[in-house]
Amino acid sequence: MTPKVKTVYRCTECGADHPKWAGKCDVCGEWNTLVEEMAAPKVRASTGGGSARRVGGAQSLGAGGTVVATTRLSQVAGSEAQRLRTGIDEFDFVLGGGIVPGSMVLVGGEPGIGKSTILLQVAARVNERGGSALYVTGEESPLQVKLRADRLGDGAGEVELLSETLLETVLATASGRDPAVMIVDSIQTVFTADLEGAPGNVGQVRECAARLMRFAKESGTAVIVVGHVTKGGGIAGPKTLEHIVDTVLYFEGDSALDHRVLRATKNRFGSVDEIGVFRMSESGLSPVANPSELFLGDRLTTASGSAVTALLEGTRPVLVEIQALAAKAGFGTPQRVATGYDGRRLALLLAVLDKRAGLPFAQLDVFLNVVGGIRMQEPAGDLAVAASLASSVFDRALPPDAIFLGEVGLGGEIRPVSQSERRLAEGAKMGMTTAYMSERGLPRRTPPGIRAVGVRTITDLFQSLFP
Repeated sequence: MTPKVKTVYRCTECGADHPKWAGKCDVCGEWNTLVEEMAAPKVRASTGGGSARRVGGAQSLGAGGTVVATTRLSQVAGSEAQRLRTGIDEFDFVLGGGIVPGSMVLVGGEPGIGKSTILLQVAARVNERGGSALYVTGEESPLQVKLRADRLGDGAGEVELLSETLLETVLATASGRDPAVMIVDSIQTVFTADLEGAPGNVGQVRECAARLMRFAKESGTAVIVVGHVTKGGGIAGPKTLEHIVDTVLYFEGDSALDHRVLRATKNRFGSVDEIGVFRMSESGLSPVANPSELFLGDRLTTASGSAVTALLEGTRPVLVEIQALAAKAGFGTPQRVATGYDGRRLALLLAVLDKRAGLPFAQLDVFLNVVGGIRMQEPAGDLAVAASLASSVFDRALPPDAIFLGEVGLGGEIRPVSQSERRLAEGAKMGMTTAYMSERGLPRRTPPGIRAVGVRTITDLFQSLFP
């Protein structure tokens, strides 16, 4: 009979170890912070009062530490492993060109957003291309997964399925099968018998993720795990879960819309903040090759309060529509509602427009929406927000073939944005003919078909748009 692995209860605040669980940490005094973890193996201390001594040709210092030989990076043999392409172009693009063998990928997102659907499609494509995929399900029964596979078609019925939550069984099965890709759905349902905690608690999630990572590095199998999210939208469990894995992907989107956005927030094998756009249908998630066309497809060019900007998502420029509505406040304090845009940034821009351009918002309700469920995080869209707000106040539509690029400062000045040439090229591809941007940021070469107009302040812009 194998002896039980020794565990300790560690405080997540101060890191102190306790032999048994307690409601309060005796060291820092915090409540409900003790988490069961594997006890680190004890190292036999060396004799000699801590002085250096020779052990078999190596020098030993302190408690069992041994000096070993180092290696120069130029002498490290080997090359980058060939990536495993799934054939789902948007998924491969977000990962940086495909799945890296021996890597570990964490996929998070709201319930029902499509995490299990896209990963089952990935497993099916890997099988079609001659690889082997193992789908480990801990939340759904085999029948539920089969019904989804029947709906997806596309060879999903040939995927090997394992309905198991005990980590030791999962790793033993995967070692015997040696798949190219193993998908674990989800990390919160898997547990190890070495810890007494329930599946999903901090200790179980951390230990299971560490063992899956070790299995991926030793076997060369790429491991993809699904992670639940909290009410705040972050991955549930300890933050160290995101530090352990190589890549973190988030599925975003509104359940009322038919498209989803897959975003990379961490990637050790590629660039971060890349996005992939998918359209949800009865037969699963299909990649969208041109996201700009999707986000601008239903735009009403004759309505006031609509402006277009070019956001840079990772290395990909995407055109999105900004909609603003300024209406007379019915009663009390005027409302400030922003969807897909930082509310504090909106309040700042309203103050700048009031002070520098003379647009009164004190008695107006302001509603701002970034169309398509996109979250605009970079300041390059400030000018489009300002133009859409002014368009709504004046009730005059902006030119339908114009895009707005620039950051608005507190003095009302318009500042240049990075990689403007790529943004302009995307605008020209979508039929835009004019780009309003900072005169200090005008590119040396403008892509054919689009004209760059330089403006210094928002007052200059409004005089040009609304003479």
